Amino acid sequence: MRLGVRAALVDGELVPGDVVVQDGRVLEVGAGGGPSTGGVAVPGFLDLHINGLVGVDFLSTDLDGYRAAGVALAGHGVVGYLPTFITSPVGDYEPALAVAAEAAQQLVGIGARVHGVHLEGPYLSPHWPGAHDPDYLRAPDVAEALALCVPGLVRMMTLAPELDGALDLVAALVEHGVVVSCGHTDADAATANAAFDRGARAITHLYNAHRRWKPRDPGVGGAALVRPGVTVQAIVDHVHLAPEAAYAAFLAARDRFSLVTDAMEAAGQGDGTYRLGRREVAVHGASAELSDGTLAGSVLTMDAAVRNLHGCGATFAEAIWAATGAPARLLGDPELGILRPGARANITVLDDDDLTVLRTLVEGAEQFVAIA
Repeated sequence: MRLGVRAALVDGELVPGDVVVQDGRVLEVGAGGGPSTGGVAVPGFLDLHINGLVGVDFLSTDLDGYRAAGVALAGHGVVGYLPTFITSPVGDYEPALAVAAEAAQQLVGIGARVHGVHLEGPYLSPHWPGAHDPDYLRAPDVAEALALCVPGLVRMMTLAPELDGALDLVAALVEHGVVVSCGHTDADAATANAAFDRGARAITHLYNAHRRWKPRDPGVGGAALVRPGVTVQAIVDHVHLAPEAAYAAFLAARDRFSLVTDAMEAAGQGDGTYRLGRREVAVHGASAELSDGTLAGSVLTMDAAVRNLHGCGATFAEAIWAATGAPARLLGDPELGILRPGARANITVLDDDDLTVLRTLVEGAEQFVAIA
């Protein structure tokens, strides 16, 4: 199959010519001799922090909800994602994890793929709960956490490293192959670096729901921005971060800067009242808030995040990397986030002018085509 594109982004460089896909993999880039309908092929987008969209809340949905969400995500250029579960009663996790496992196995070939689950909590700071219900926050417990982290299904956990026992939990999770991200935390820089020393590899939504940066107390955010090997995840919707703050963080982190949406079920639905786990959220325009004004997820889509980061000043290739290569590296999958001969054909085709999504392929199968 030829994609009919004018160019492809390969290892950060635009290669003129078409892309040929065969048997689920990229056979050729820079191919000539065929008709071109325009557009640029890039690696497919990944979202490692998303609570839901199009009326679907991943913590409470069924297989049909995952089907609808996967199709909708493909429409925004996403080829793979980690459904994210907000802090909840421990009993809520088991059925939600079972549905996620079912979706990962049974919905291959239908929209974006589930690549595991992100547990955002419940081992978070009561000082920085954000939209997480403080009543359900828990003290770190290694045995309990490992019981929650179904092998091969839970790929990431966000926790607060300053809590008693949290550093031991970081080490245990890392040993069991779970990516640890520091978030919803009052950790200072020293504690953050201690967590990174134990194997934590990311910060969750920079400058949101964690100890604020100060010149003599940069906190977890300051530590993450300058720490080699630590991925800086950010919600670039111009609500959670001002454009200048987002771009400054990008300039500090560069190829460690990773876009996430933190989207909740209202994404793609418009204004109204929605659910995030067990919490009620009011959506007005681009903001999703609890009744006290606390931000509660977002209505951001990954293609919009890419456009926003590019608009802040990142180059086209840099903005694409933040939605592809950076999250793939954090997830530890060398075959995601790339577009080159021999790679799995997870590809997003973008319009040359406005970077809207024209087409999405997941493992070589077409999952979205824009209506002309």
